[in-house]
Amino acid sequence: MFRIEYQTQRLSLRFFMVMLVLFLFQTALGLLLSAQHIDPTLLAGTLNFNVIRTQHLNLAIFWVLCGFIGTILFVGPLLSKRELAAPWLIKVLFYALLAIVVWNLATQMLAQQGIAGWWMGQPMFQEGLEYLEAGRIADIVILIGFAILCYVVLRTFPPVSQWNEIHWGLGIGVLALTLVWIFGMFFVERLDLQEYFRWYVVHYWVEGVWEVIHISLVGFLLVLLFKANVKSVGYAVFWGISLVWLSGLIGNAHHYFWVGTPEFWQFWGSLFSALEPLPLIFCFWHIYLDAHQDAKPIPNMPAFAFLLGSVVLEQVGAGILGFTMTFALTNVWSHGTWVTAAHAHLALFGTFGMLGLAAAYYAVPIMRGVTNFDQRLGKLAFWLVFTGILGLGFAFAIGGTVQVFVYRALGLDWFGGDVAPAMLFAKALVSLFGIIFIVGVGLLVYDLVTLGLRENATVPQDAFPASAGWGRRLSGWETGMWLLGMWIFGGFITLGLLSFNLDTVQQGSALLSYLLGGIGYPGLLLVTLFFVWRFLRSLEARSHIHAAVPPAAAVPAPAGTP
Repeated sequence: MFRIEYQTQRLSLRFFMVMLVLFLFQTALGLLLSAQHIDPTLLAGTLNFNVIRTQHLNLAIFWVLCGFIGTILFVGPLLSKRELAAPWLIKVLFYALLAIVVWNLATQMLAQQGIAGWWMGQPMFQEGLEYLEAGRIADIVILIGFAILCYVVLRTFPPVSQWNEIHWGLGIGVLALTLVWIFGMFFVERLDLQEYFRWYVVHYWVEGVWEVIHISLVGFLLVLLFKANVKSVGYAVFWGISLVWLSGLIGNAHHYFWVGTPEFWQFWGSLFSALEPLPLIFCFWHIYLDAHQDAKPIPNMPAFAFLLGSVVLEQVGAGILGFTMTFALTNVWSHGTWVTAAHAHLALFGTFGMLGLAAAYYAVPIMRGVTNFDQRLGKLAFWLVFTGILGLGFAFAIGGTVQVFVYRALGLDWFGGDVAPAMLFAKALVSLFGIIFIVGVGLLVYDLVTLGLRENATVPQDAFPASAGWGRRLSGWETGMWLLGMWIFGGFITLGLLSFNLDTVQQGSALLSYLLGGIGYPGLLLVTLFFVWRFLRSLEARSHIHAAVPPAAAVPAPAGTP
């Protein structure tokens, strides 16, 4: 495991390192935003809230893309059994990525001064479109960067006749990543039409393209972590991708509800959006079965913990919270509120960010030649980050529910001082969980950056948990019960949002909405935390079993046993 097989895999290290720096910077900006929510005058005129929020969002996309690129470059040679094609182009891609990040940071500060750099009728520095603020010059460089990635991946892969499902998933993913970006290069004067094309990029990327890349990379990382059969993982990847494209492409229509598109999208968007959690459930069972295919100890628990976190938060953020708010009757209340922010934080960071961190924890020790690294910092960092992001989602959801009632149901004045005081408790919670999160981020960045460069500590034997209680084997039936519990609390959240349609709520009584949200949100938070704790404890206990039992007696469970 701890030996690099192809020298060009080392090119991924620079992308992982940049990912970590951008992640830390983005998190610090998020903490500043939470403080500005409490005190809107903080740094006003110097670092305005709207500009910092834009930097926070843009950096989230940049570091997640860095993680994707680093992971693809690391697994590409392993998938293809040969070195990466055109390594010099990868170096060009790296410096282009750095240039785009610096360009974006600088032009956002110019935007604060009202400078968009118009030339020949085009906004060269900055477009002002949420999530796609980059100006024309950056648009072109980004397109070239994606084209380079696409070229390198497809040239590295063997002939199409030799592709397995993971080749297909990554091949389609990087090609679609490039093609969908072209929609973001339109600049249309009609705002509703501009919004239409903008959402093509923002959401077809996330709910179509990124999901395909995510499922493919999760599948191959499982093959590497558990020495799983690539054919069996390939079947799971095939069905996952098929379901993503079946449900995601039309289900994305829930973003058409309120941008001037025809009303029939409210029915079709609601219907197909309800199917979008299916591939996510499939992805979860995929990781469960591979993790339990035998009873061998897991050599790299931080990598697995972040991979599990990615799949579980995909289930919670994209699946459950996405499901609760994509019907037209719930979306009409939640759209654009802090409820959306809860969904977005858990889905974007949880699904895609955690995957990049899992890949970094798998790849960095190999590239640094570390054969037995101390995993305690990585595991602690995981729990701080995982608890922090779940808490952030919980705080945003509570604040969003209050916001919907005060601002949308009662119609009180946003700028008249009615909404902000009502959300103060949730704002304080955001800062609290934000501090927990950034402490975890600091730990994992320190751990990964210095891995192999500092003296390695020996892990004491009694640090392994016992194989009883929470450490006993996790069965398929029990896993199903945990998942069911998560969806039951998700049902409470859905009913809570639906209750805003009732006359009694709109006339001033939020009791039912708050009661359902008060059960659903904390219930989902606690069930998710305990479930992941239970899952990881059951796997860590394998080390204890193998340490106590002679190797010859440690017989693996039969293949396919849940």
